[in-house]
Amino acid sequence: MKRLGLDATDIRILTAIQMHGQLSKNRLAEIANISPTPCWARLDRLKAAGFVRGYHADLVLDKICDFTEVVVTASLTHHRKSDFDRFESFVRGQDEITECIATGGGMDYVMRVICANLTAFQTLMEAMLAAELGIDRYMTYIATRRVKSSQPNLSHLTARTGK
Repeated sequence: MKRLGLDATDIRILTAIQMHGQLSKNRLAEIANISPTPCWARLDRLKAAGFVRGYHADLVLDKICDFTEVVVTASLTHHRKSDFDRFESFVRGQDEITECIATGGGMDYVMRVICANLTAFQTLMEAMLAAELGIDRYMTYIATRRVKSSQPNLSHLTARTGK
């Protein structure tokens, strides 16, 4: 995939909005260490190029309501494109499945599921099985506490090594 060339200023802008969400023109420019108008133009270019998917608040869910979080791994019986498409289409339609990652190796998918309680989670799993998605096996892991949840450090991730 061809990538748009990003310089250090672009990385500072992206890091700032990743950490703080939407910022005023002046505050973003201050963090990026450039004047406001070119900073805003760069942000517009980065958005237009698809680098920014959206802005989100990081809510403390357990202060809002009781919930059950479950990590589910799933493996499909068959590995045809149509099998993956059917499974992924079902997953996209389920609000309780907040993340789903296709993986290589022993399992085909890893999902993060947030439900009101275990009964609601069991209902979701029964619906997945009843939908005949070709699930060969699945494993569930009840999350007991979040140890770390963060975004990747863009400066480290994009740094060029001298090797």
